[in-house]
Amino acid sequence: MNKQGDSRALCVVRDVLSWALVVLAVLIMIFTVVAVSVCDRNDRNIFGFKAFIVTSDSMKATDFAAGDIIFCHEVDPETLKIGDIITFESQDPASYGEVVTHKIRDIRITDKNNLWFVTYGTTTGVDDEYPVLSTFILGKYTGRIPFAGRFFNFLRTPLGYGLCIFLPFVLLIISQALNCIRLFRQYKKEKNAEADATREREREERERMEKELEELRAQLAARQEEQPKEGTGDSADNQ
Repeated sequence: MNKQGDSRALCVVRDVLSWALVVLAVLIMIFTVVAVSVCDRNDRNIFGFKAFIVTSDSMKATDFAAGDIIFCHEVDPETLKIGDIITFESQDPASYGEVVTHKIRDIRITDKNNLWFVTYGTTTGVDDEYPVLSTFILGKYTGRIPFAGRFFNFLRTPLGYGLCIFLPFVLLIISQALNCIRLFRQYKKEKNAEADATREREREERERMEKELEELRAQLAARQEEQPKEGTGDSADNQ
């Protein structure tokens, strides 16, 4: 009973690990597909949310750090207020077009009724040299996934792809192959046991029939021995 219990426990553990491996591989694939499709793509969003990998520690003092993945949501610039964190395309010639996420220090209105946003990084507290025109705002910061950007960048490498995506599926295939072999061996063992049981029943039936046949022969032989004796007795009586 203990061996059977241990065997069942091992089977349960193996099945749980196999399914966990499947779920992990699927989740990593989904994360990779979503990240490749949306992350660091200004023109892509999911339900209005955009995702970006943080490349500097300009906001590390208060909100997020390099290697995090942050999310921003489309927003009406007129609803923004001082203290909000916004993601925008930089107009600084030194980093023109790069995506930056900083906090709003001040909001100004130009002579053409356009909104300008003075932003800064909380780590240094220094205002960005060029204010942000409302048309270049990509969204308002809503949250982050710590270190996810580092993991995604690792997935982009051949080593990361091999370890996190390819290897789990290879292990899953090997696990299923071993499981198939185990089931086949178990099937063969059961069939052999069934065949042995059938042969044993046939042997027992044959022995039983041989025994009955021997008993029948013995009875016939006994009757044959009794018949001459009975004949001799009758002749003597007649004389």
